Amino acid sequence: MVKAMEPLVIPRKEHRISRKQMSPNAVRTLYRLHSNGFIAYLVGGCVRDMLLGRKPKDFDIATDARPGQIKRLFRNCRLIGRRFRLAHLHFQDEILEVCTFRRSAVPSDTRDDGDAPETDQKPRRPWHLTNEDGMILVDNIFGTPEEDALRRDFTINALAYNIADFSVIDFSTGLQDLQQGLIRLIGDPQVRFTEDPVRMLRAVRFAASHKFVIETATWEKLCDLSSTISRANPARLYEEIQKLFLLGSSRPAFSLLRQSGLLAGLFPWLDRWLDNNLARATFLETRLDSLDPLRGSPDQPSLAFFLAALFGPSIEELALDLHRTGIPHHQALDQTFADFMKETCETVSVPGKIGIRLRAILGLQASLKRMPKRRPAVIANRPEFLEALAYLRLSSETHSEYRASADWWSSFITNSPPRDSEEQAEEQTASKTRRKRRRKYRRRPKGTA
Repeated sequence: MVKAMEPLVIPRKEHRISRKQMSPNAVRTLYRLHSNGFIAYLVGGCVRDMLLGRKPKDFDIATDARPGQIKRLFRNCRLIGRRFRLAHLHFQDEILEVCTFRRSAVPSDTRDDGDAPETDQKPRRPWHLTNEDGMILVDNIFGTPEEDALRRDFTINALAYNIADFSVIDFSTGLQDLQQGLIRLIGDPQVRFTEDPVRMLRAVRFAASHKFVIETATWEKLCDLSSTISRANPARLYEEIQKLFLLGSSRPAFSLLRQSGLLAGLFPWLDRWLDNNLARATFLETRLDSLDPLRGSPDQPSLAFFLAALFGPSIEELALDLHRTGIPHHQALDQTFADFMKETCETVSVPGKIGIRLRAILGLQASLKRMPKRRPAVIANRPEFLEALAYLRLSSETHSEYRASADWWSSFITNSPPRDSEEQAEEQTASKTRRKRRRKYRRRPKGTA
């Protein structure tokens, strides 16, 4: 647990952050806010990453300007958010997020209508609202830079870069924890994880991607509250799952999910299949180990393929059990997959297009495992073929009986590469627009009835 402390200011000459590392749009935005009399900081993950020598994915800005003032200052601004009111600045090549400094709520808080039009007669949403469990639903209470920093989830994210003097400000023990490789929650872990259960997934992600260790008190409370992850918004959980699996650290993340109990809350289907079976868990970890190094390469797997690698064995095994009762294989796979999607989407909102792609990858396995005697090009030209073949190769690493099929198909596409989707679309369009030959009719002789 971290309490308020005197902010530590690190001057420019004592840290490694340079404006050359930043997005030009972010630098211009900081300067415009500063030149108009507002405080303007880079905050959160971008400061952390630059201090670690990494390239940030995005740049978040915090300021004392209210959302309405930000909108008046930037013509490319759109205000978004229900729980948190944020400003998005739209540039040609990126979108910058600008938020107003906020603070934690106290019982005496009332709504500040300074930015609301006087003619607005609609009932206004409260600045701060929680449900009966303590989860924050609405949170727009403005505060100071120090109060805003201490509302953040972890100490390593409570760092700010001040454009006014190019200094780094540590409002907590962020620099110390960054040097020691610790993920430490700010505030009371019981309260902070209850306010926002997604913070538990973020702790796992940061620990896995940075190879850090979760601090003892934070870890213990995370394990105690792991079952509450199912209360979080399913759409937010899907966004976090994408980051968790596609950052090249899915193996350590999966291990932490299992150890903490979060896997049972997120994916009860998979947790039941594992059922404390070490061999199955090791099997999945081996799969993820082979996929993590592909991040950033031309062969980087899609999220649908990652989900196939993770959930495919359990779906295929249960479908096979159903098939043995006399149900046709295709029908058994359809029924099992439908049960999987229904249960999973109650917690994690997996988009329909991802589900369709996942089903297609698994559905093509039966055709790929038996080498076709005729027209293999029909299978090879299906849009999901390459991912399905990659899945078969992945399966052949642990099931030697599939290697011959995987090698045959690999050889086939080397000699007869499948057409891409654009070529197929052009051919279909051409066939539709091709004019039919006109039928010739014989003229009747004149004078005939």
